[in-house]
Amino acid sequence: MTQTVELPLWLFVLIVGFAAVTFASHFLFPSVRWFFRRRLERAVARLNQRLERPIEPFKLTRRYDMIQRLIHDPQVVQAAVDHARAEGIPENVAFEQVRRYAREIVPGFSAFAYFGLAIRAARFLSNAVYRVRLGHQDETALRAIDPNATVVFVMNHRSNMDYVLVTYLAADRSALSYAVGEWARVWPLSRLIRAMGAYFIRRRSRSDLYRRVLAAYVRLATRGGSTQAMFPEGGLSLDGALAAPKLGLLKYIVEGYDPEGRDVVFVPVALNYDRVLEDRILTSAARAGERRFRARIGLVALRLLRLLWLWMTGRYHRSGYAGVNFGRPLSLAGFGAGRQGDITKPLARELMQRISGIVPVLPVPLIAAILLRHGRLSRAAIEHRLEALIAAMPLAQVHMPRGNPDDAAEAGLRQLLRRGLVAEADGRFAPVEDRRDLLAFYANSIRHLLPQEDALPGGEGGFSASAKGNAASAGS
Repeated sequence: MTQTVELPLWLFVLIVGFAAVTFASHFLFPSVRWFFRRRLERAVARLNQRLERPIEPFKLTRRYDMIQRLIHDPQVVQAAVDHARAEGIPENVAFEQVRRYAREIVPGFSAFAYFGLAIRAARFLSNAVYRVRLGHQDETALRAIDPNATVVFVMNHRSNMDYVLVTYLAADRSALSYAVGEWARVWPLSRLIRAMGAYFIRRRSRSDLYRRVLAAYVRLATRGGSTQAMFPEGGLSLDGALAAPKLGLLKYIVEGYDPEGRDVVFVPVALNYDRVLEDRILTSAARAGERRFRARIGLVALRLLRLLWLWMTGRYHRSGYAGVNFGRPLSLAGFGAGRQGDITKPLARELMQRISGIVPVLPVPLIAAILLRHGRLSRAAIEHRLEALIAAMPLAQVHMPRGNPDDAAEAGLRQLLRRGLVAEADGRFAPVEDRRDLLAFYANSIRHLLPQEDALPGGEGGFSASAKGNAASAGS
C-alpha cells in the first residue's frame, strides 16, 4: 500500500480532470445553482411587488421540468399513440417526435433577461425610432381584472416593432409571453427570445401531432395564469388594413378553458405607425401575391448601420409617431355564458371589432388618405380637409401633435416628403405615382374609421368610391 506507482503525465492529468468534474457535478454545481436560485427568488419577489400582475410560478418553472410535463400530458400521450397507429410507426418514434416538438416550443424564461435587458432595450429602441404615444386606455377596467385571471393581450400586427413597443409599454403590468414564428428561430436570436418567455410556433405546419402538442402547451400556460400576447391576424398586414382573424391559438385557449378554474380575460390592443419599417417589403409581397419576405440578415444589418451613421453625423430623424391604445377587456367566462357550441369565431369577431375601434389615427395615415382622395392640394387645403376629417370622427382615437391640426399636417407632410412618397410643386402636394401603393398602405390602416364623403362638411375628406378602389388596387 505504501509502494510508489508511476503514471504517465497525460494519464495523471486525465484522472485529476475526471475527479474535478465529478466533484463539481456532485458538490459544487448543486450548491452554486441553489445559491443563485435563492438570489433569483428574492429578486423576483421584489419585482412582483411593483408589477400590476406578478410573475406566475408557471413562468418560473424550469424548462426541463416543463418539457417533461408537456411530454407526459395525457392528451399528448394519446396523440402520440394515435399518430403511431395512423402512420404505422413504433410508439417510441412518435414519442421522440413529441419530445422534439416540446423542446422547440417550450421557452426558458429568465427574469433577468426580460426585465434587466429586454425592457431597457425595448424602451431605448422604441424612443430612438419613434415618438411613442400611449393613447386611450380604460385604466379602471384594466385594474378591475380578477387578479387570478389569465390575461391575454390581443393586438393587430403592423410591424415586428409591435413586439418591442408593447413589451416596453406593458413593462409595469407583467411579463408577456409571445407566440413567435419561424423568423425568430435563428441562432443566437432564438436563445434571447426564448429567455424572454416567447414560444415558437410553426405557422404552416400541417402535422396533427405538432398541433396537439402546441395546443397542450397553450392549455397549460393558460391554466397556469401565464400572461400572454397574441396577434389574431396571424401575420403582418400586407396592405395595411386589418385582416381577418386566424383561429388557431384562440381556439386552443377556448378549448382548454376550464369554467371551474381561472377566467381568461382578453385585452384588445391597437397599434399604428407613421412609418412601418418593413413597409416596402410588405407592399412588394402584396404585389407578388405571396407571403414570402426577402429581407436577409445582411440587408437588415446594413440598414441598422446606415441609421447609426446618420445618427453619428447628426442627420438622423425619428420615424414619426407610434401610437398604442388599450381597449375594453373581454372576459371569456362572461362572453361564453349561455352560448352553445364553439364560440371561437364569434369571440374572434368581437375581439377584432374592439381592436378596429381603437386603432390610433396618426398624421401620416390621415395625410395619405386625403391625398389619395383629392390628388394635388395646397397646404391650406390639406389643413382644411384634415380638420374636417378629424371633426367627423368624434369617436376615433386621433393623435395630433400639440393638439393642433396644423401641426399634424406639418408632421405628416414632413415624413412623406422626406421619404419621397409625396412631391411638392408650385406650392401644392401630390402623391408620387410609383409610390401610391405605400400611401395606400398607410391610408388603409384607418380606412375603416374614415367617414363617407357625404358625411363630411362640404363633402370634404372622405374616400370617394373610385378613390377607395384605386387605393385598394394600389395596395394589393
